[in-house]
Amino acid sequence: MRKVTALAGALLLASSFTAVAGEGFYAGPSASYYFLDRDRVVTGDANESLIMSGNLGYRFAGPWALEAGWGAGMFSDDDIDDDMDVVKVDALYFMGDNRENWAPYLVAGFTDFSRDSNPRLADDEEDTQQLGFGFGISKMVQEQFEVRTDARLLQKVSGGESGTTDLALNLAFNYYFSKPAAPAPVVEAAPPPQETPATRTITVRLNVEFEFDKAVVRNIYGDELNAVANAMKEHDDIDLVLEGHTDSIGTDAYNQDLSERRVAAVKARLVQDYGIPAGRISTVGYGESRPIADNSTDEGRARNRRVIGELSYTEVVND
Repeated sequence: MRKVTALAGALLLASSFTAVAGEGFYAGPSASYYFLDRDRVVTGDANESLIMSGNLGYRFAGPWALEAGWGAGMFSDDDIDDDMDVVKVDALYFMGDNRENWAPYLVAGFTDFSRDSNPRLADDEEDTQQLGFGFGISKMVQEQFEVRTDARLLQKVSGGESGTTDLALNLAFNYYFSKPAAPAPVVEAAPPPQETPATRTITVRLNVEFEFDKAVVRNIYGDELNAVANAMKEHDDIDLVLEGHTDSIGTDAYNQDLSERRVAAVKARLVQDYGIPAGRISTVGYGESRPIADNSTDEGRARNRRVIGELSYTEVVND
């Protein structure tokens, strides 16, 4: 009855910590080989026992775990019937991450030994209590399965001969009912915002007017041609489209040809005099089809005899 009460009390103590649950409950079997102090038996009798146990524990979010177990002896030798029951409560402190590699841990706890009464046992050795301390290593072999082994020294504190010290070697296999929490995501600091520089759009227009029935570019347009050429040299990602036009005097076919000769003349000046690659300039002639002024007046016809072009680019405004 006392063993059942002790085991129930241990499990109640473990469950009382669920409010701060970390990795949760686990359970599994263990095997312990005990080398009992010689003072426990009559001289010459065997003092070793193999105990198979069942364990139930709770692993907290940090390095601590609390565990309770009950076990019974598995064999008797020829000299002494040392059938032994064990009830224990242990606290474990893990000192590393055992998910990838073997990690060490410390263990301390209380153990109650109960052995069948036998005349070859020393006086009052049927029921004794020990405080223990040990060191072991642990590793998760799968996501929820743990292998653990340790060695412990057990100092008797009540029952039987005082001052006796036992040694126990333990091997345990545990199953964790909760999967390990996913690692917290790594949050990288956002780079400081970069100030967007102020920009402005520059538009360069070309408007070359021609004398009646001619396709010769007059020198008065040198400044406009130079401005267009400089813009294209500084911004090699922009191209230029030139459009040629005429007034309404003459046939449609003649004026179409004249508009094409005029636009070709402007392109030739940009290529030959200013070094602009011919591939960056495209031309189109519209003849008399797109007037911008009244062809019934001299002034209007003069405005219609033209080649126009336009390009735009963006530049940063320096303070």
